[in-house]
Amino acid sequence: MDKLKLYLTESYDELMHKVTWPTWEEVLATGRIVLIASIMFAFVVFLMDFVFGANPENPIFKGVLYYVYQIFG
Repeated sequence: MDKLKLYLTESYDELMHKVTWPTWEEVLATGRIVLIASIMFAFVVFLMDFVFGANPENPIFKGVLYYVYQIFG
């Protein structure tokens, strides 16, 4: 039981006095970067899926692979 109490005491001391926590402005800035990067990545994946995906139900564009399959299939 003493080891657990020592562990908790040292953990609390480290979290309160030794860890450098980010400021609210830093959290917002890095959060915005993550949000923008996630949106860009999702857009790129969407474009790749739209262009290369074989989707015969899509009335606008069936995808490059659909036409490749039509040639060789």
